[in-house]
Amino acid sequence: MFKKIAIVGTGLIGGSLALNIKKKRIALEVVGVSRHKSSLAKARSLGAIDKGSQGLGIIKGADLIILATPVNQILNLAEKISRIAGDDAIVTDVGSTKQEIVARLENIFPNFVGSHPLAGSEKRSIANADPEIFEGTICILTPTRKTKSRALNRIKEFWRRVGVTTINLTPESHDMVLSVTSHLPHIAAFSLIQSVPVKYFRFASGGLKDTTRIAASDTELWLDVFLSNRNNTLKAIAQLQKNLARVKSALKNKDRKSLAKILKGAKVKREKLQ
Repeated sequence: MFKKIAIVGTGLIGGSLALNIKKKRIALEVVGVSRHKSSLAKARSLGAIDKGSQGLGIIKGADLIILATPVNQILNLAEKISRIAGDDAIVTDVGSTKQEIVARLENIFPNFVGSHPLAGSEKRSIANADPEIFEGTICILTPTRKTKSRALNRIKEFWRRVGVTTINLTPESHDMVLSVTSHLPHIAAFSLIQSVPVKYFRFASGGLKDTTRIAASDTELWLDVFLSNRNNTLKAIAQLQKNLARVKSALKNKDRKSLAKILKGAKVKREKLQ
């Protein structure tokens, strides 16, 4: 489908994409960019990339460029990449927030399409890359009036070949939806694990481990996500606080009926989540 795909950021998602692309022969050549020599060496040893570099020059001639770094790095690298990339190159990203990225990058790259594959893990680095991580998942695309139809169609087909179903949302809708389905759960997990004294960890059951698994996620990545989607995340936190206050009030007042209603309502709602 492509002659040369360049992936900037060969971590978990970038590395998994590279492995998937190689496995399915979506490109003749895959090159990777990373700040770390060790990541590039691992990516080459796994067969994820054909060539790797710590410099951006290697992306020259790529007809698809995928930005798979944390949000701030995507924003900071865009101008440098635009001076190397050809005008015909299609550019996409895998960032977890979209408004900032799309507003900046669609004015820099003629063929930019925002993407966010809803796949991942609390683990990080190319060492944990898995080409099957995308199978059966959704990728949100965030086209705007500036998005060229050819670029959008090519990106849709790319993700289809990766094994993903695409859905279009506006950047604003994406950030609002993800603030409650992804960003808030991470906030809750980070806050919950901080509320449990380490000395009690040996008594932890599966419940604590299950609900705090994502608290082990990459710090830099989530710092960028929370700050770049700050307003939506604050609204989501306010809603969580409201629900916690309902539980607190029922407990304080020994209101068994209200507490039961809250718990049953949550159970019914959770059972709808597949």
